[in-house]
Amino acid sequence: MEGRSFEILEHPADIGFRAFGGTLAELFANAALALLSIADEPGGVEGRQEYPLEAGGSDYESLLVAWLSEVLYWFDGKRVGFREFRVISLEPTRIEAIGRGEPGHGAKLIVKAVTWHQLRVAATPHGWVAEVYLDI
Repeated sequence: MEGRSFEILEHPADIGFRAFGGTLAELFANAALALLSIADEPGGVEGRQEYPLEAGGSDYESLLVAWLSEVLYWFDGKRVGFREFRVISLEPTRIEAIGRGEPGHGAKLIVKAVTWHQLRVAATPHGWVAEVYLDI
């Protein structure tokens, strides 16, 4: 998936994104950045601190929803903006990662939740792709 990490998808009521990754770990990191690019400006965040993040699920789709919900919790609930993510461990039912960022960030667009609407995680000949819609 050279050149693209994600793209924004139009939807009549919500907003979505399609994330790409050469590996599954890269896909999950890029999906988190896509979510934050909708809620804020990750490029304006300095990677001053490291924050441990983890989530669990029963398959890749539920794991992605749990992962993005955890990132949203840190952003919306704890006001931590993230610049990048490094996945330490990724299994079909668990992810552990480090988010680099800083406290003191707020939303430009309020994302209420990560939804299951048209959720998709798939392997392609060029890597991995995910489609996710957010409730705004």
